[in-house]
Amino acid sequence: MRYRAFVVLATMAAALVTGGWFLQRGLEGSTSPVNGVRLFDQVVSHVADQYVDSLSRDSIYQDALRGMLRELDDPYTVFLSGDRLARLNENTSGRYAGLGVQIDVRDGWITVVSPLPDSPAERAGIQTGDRIVEMEGRSTEGWSVDEAQRELRGPKGSRVTIMVERPGLDARLPFRLTRADIQVHAVRRTDLLPGDVGYLDIDVFSEQTASELEKEINDMRKRGMRALILDLRRNPGGLLEQGVAVSDLFLNRGQEIVSMRGRAYGATRDFGDEEPQPWPDLPMVVLVDEGSASASEIVAGALQDHDRAVILGETTFGKGSAQSVFAMPDGGALKLTTARWFTPVGRSIQKPRSSGEDDGTVEEPEEGAHPRVAGEIPLAEREAYRTDAGRVIYGGGGITPDLFISDDPADQELELQRALGDQVGRFRDALTAYALSLKTSRSITSRDFRVTPEMRAQFREMLERRGMAIASAEWEAASPFVTRLLTYEIARYVFGVQAELRRRLEEDRVVQTARELLGGDVTQRTVLERASARRAAKQEDLPGPS
Repeated sequence: MRYRAFVVLATMAAALVTGGWFLQRGLEGSTSPVNGVRLFDQVVSHVADQYVDSLSRDSIYQDALRGMLRELDDPYTVFLSGDRLARLNENTSGRYAGLGVQIDVRDGWITVVSPLPDSPAERAGIQTGDRIVEMEGRSTEGWSVDEAQRELRGPKGSRVTIMVERPGLDARLPFRLTRADIQVHAVRRTDLLPGDVGYLDIDVFSEQTASELEKEINDMRKRGMRALILDLRRNPGGLLEQGVAVSDLFLNRGQEIVSMRGRAYGATRDFGDEEPQPWPDLPMVVLVDEGSASASEIVAGALQDHDRAVILGETTFGKGSAQSVFAMPDGGALKLTTARWFTPVGRSIQKPRSSGEDDGTVEEPEEGAHPRVAGEIPLAEREAYRTDAGRVIYGGGGITPDLFISDDPADQELELQRALGDQVGRFRDALTAYALSLKTSRSITSRDFRVTPEMRAQFREMLERRGMAIASAEWEAASPFVTRLLTYEIARYVFGVQAELRRRLEEDRVVQTARELLGGDVTQRTVLERASARRAAKQEDLPGPS
């Protein structure tokens, strides 16, 4: 196997890259020390010239490089190709040149989920539910999202012609659009909920996250917001400095935010709050789950340590390290773990990875993705710490919420997945098709609509026409979950993404619990006391023995 052949090469490559030297017994009884670089080159020459299969020297070096990084047993240290580096830069900057349209694949066609605000797509009149059927005269049938994005994006000022099918219209609509600079907002979803509770969902920690968050909070304060729900669920993290900057918005001057510890010059550093709080009287709840990682955990950890927010939801991912990116001559880059970080009270929240993951066949994680980690670690096995106010919190295994609450309808979803088997994608296509049929018929006129048994029956008939027969018992067991999915899909495609957000928040148990904690004329201390009382009364969804 090629990977095994390069394990030795990987170790030698470490010496090559770092300029290190090591001693190695020579072959056939030789005991003279060998220069590591020369030994590595000799092995490469033997493999290139005499291995049973023909391999180019470039491929050998590439495989040795990746093998060396695998031997570090650190899933966050990876070599990025030029394309992957470009995606990483796009994720961290939030900027690209294109049309500004969120898309997905439905029934084999590129379908518009939403045009971004003030984008070329929105200004031209592209709508949610539009199907992009042609691009520059080529059919898009069967295209993946990645293929479509590559074609939709391009140099600023360049033009692209697309053909659109719109529900309710017989004729196709042509659009000639000019690509422009697109700023993807880090604060993607916002709403002022009943009771003057603001809701802000941070999607990623990119270059503008803190400034966007500050602007949104100030705008909501002018509209009467008296309490805040900050949603960090499914947020994979991003830039360290933005995690620090977001924390700075809610802490007092001089309070510690995070400390970094590493060997390289500048890797060891302490970050503290540098500015007074803009909203010291704003009580808040932070929502987290197992998808909250990296910079998300820095924010949650700092606010929890200083008793500035109630942390609500599920235990976070557990990524307690930081990476630096080093440009390479070939246009790629090395993303290298250079430090571990600790919360203000000294907690490391690093969670062990799942056993058996590194078998030499695992693909390197995409930008924004994280490798699998071990499951929930019992609190009895974790080190206890205390917050500024003396509350008990835990290190190791992610940020443990102050109150465990889950919105995951796992049992119902599992029943539906069992019933569908390998037809989950076709089921998703049918959801969108049914929602668009209601948009075309104009039969849904109120944003407060409810999915009726008749609507579920219509949808089931559509599934059967598409060749997806679900047994009655399985259908009944999954009906509550199907109702939720229909509600969200109809709200999105009939009324838009903001209507979908409102419906999701209405049925989100974690958000509703946060609203209960923040109800009435409360202070942050009151919210913390309410959370503690609910935990003492076991009004939470415990993940297991604790």
